[in-house]
Order: sequence, then structure tokens, then C-alpha cells
Amino acid sequence: MTIHLAVDDSVAVLTLEHGRGNTLDTATCRELVLKLEEAADGAKAAVLTGSGDMFSAGVDLLSIDAGGAAYVREFLPALSDALLAVFGFPHPLVAAVNGHAIAGGMVLAAGCDHRVAAAGPGRVGVTELLVGVPFPLAATEILRCAYGTNPLAALMYSGATLTIDDALARGLVDEVAAPEEVLGRARELAARLGELPAEAFAHTKAQLRQPYHERIAENRASDDVHVDRMWRSAESLANVKSYVDRVLKR
Repeated sequence: MTIHLAVDDSVAVLTLEHGRGNTLDTATCRELVLKLEEAADGAKAAVLTGSGDMFSAGVDLLSIDAGGAAYVREFLPALSDALLAVFGFPHPLVAAVNGHAIAGGMVLAAGCDHRVAAAGPGRVGVTELLVGVPFPLAATEILRCAYGTNPLAALMYSGATLTIDDALARGLVDEVAAPEEVLGRARELAARLGELPAEAFAHTKAQLRQPYHERIAENRASDDVHVDRMWRSAESLANVKSYVDRVLKR
């Protein structure tokens, strides 16, 4: 099990726990979809967080490096499905960003309705281009919905990771709390939003996100072909291996 689900007072808390970075591999992505469905059935609202002092470092590049092109073909659709399950969650969903939220981890937070970040050394950013691969369309549209195109372009092109204070100033997180208070604050907000009429909330949330869902639905198939090709190319896999060797295995 890589995702723990606990429901208390109609608020579900989903905690990522996979490797040292709470990373996303194929199994974790599939489990996240199932856990979100379970949470939607059993709670009025939910909180998404990470174990320890890390929210999520995004894609499990160690699995990409080990599995190569065959693994990528299986993984990428599972990743998009997981991100869309977060983005399409019908009830209030609050991110308790308890540490680094990098790459796919930042997309998970962006897919939520509100983001509470822990004060301290955590960093927030999207680093895919530094690794040499593009985001799937679902990830880009989720980020666009949360932050807009213009701020997002500079962030993605640079691959910069921002301090929590900078992330707050640029609207990448909505508020900052002491590390020991982040989960409690996120649960408080989720509970408050969960008291709103459920059908009206779900409809309003769907209205706000409809243009992004429509773009994903209309273009995902063709985009997936191009993204899959780039991720599975010899050059990209070599870039991933280089990054893993330089950064993750040191």
C-alpha cells in the first residue's frame, strides 16, 4: 500500500507514502484513483498530503530508469488518470503541502481546491524540462487552471523551484502554516467546505474546470502519442538516467 486513507468526521485524509520522495509510479497512480473513489463515497471532503516531511517529488524516475520504454508506455496513461482523478474529485479537496512539491507533486497540489504549505525548507516547482521530458496534457491543463498561462510558462521553461515564501507570493500556494499545523489547518478548511451543499459545490467546481476538462478530452489522445514518443526516446531515457545518477543516486 502506497496511499493511506483515513476518514474522520466526514473528512478523508489521503497520505502518499512511496519511497523517500512519495513519488508516483504506476501502482501508486492506480491506487490513488481507487482511493479517491473510496473517499468520494465515504466523506464530504478530503485532504491530500504526503508522509514525513515531503509532499511529493513527482514521477518515480528510478522506475522509469529501471523499466525503460516498456514501463513508460504503461506508466504515462496511469499518471494522467491519477492527476485527473485529483482534478475531477467532486467534493472539496485541500492539499496539505507538508514539504517539497516538485514536478508531478506540484501538479497534485495544483489539482486541489486549496493549498496549505508548511513553513520551512520546502520547495515548489516543475522541473520536467530539466530532466528532458514534457508534461502530459492533463498535467499542463491542471497547472494552467490553477495558475494561468503566463506565470506558468516562465516557471516551466526555467525549471526553477521556489521557496515556500516565494511560492506564496506568486500564488502557487494559498497560505502557509507551521509544519505541525499544516494537516490540521487543511482538515479544518476541508471540513468547512464540506458543509456546503454537496451537489451545488460539485456543479460549481465542474463549471470552473469545464474548459480544461474539455481541452484534455478533445486533445489527450493525440497529445499522448507525442508525449509517449518523447518519453520513450533513447535521448529522453538517457536524460532520465543521467538525472537519476547525478541527483537521486548520489
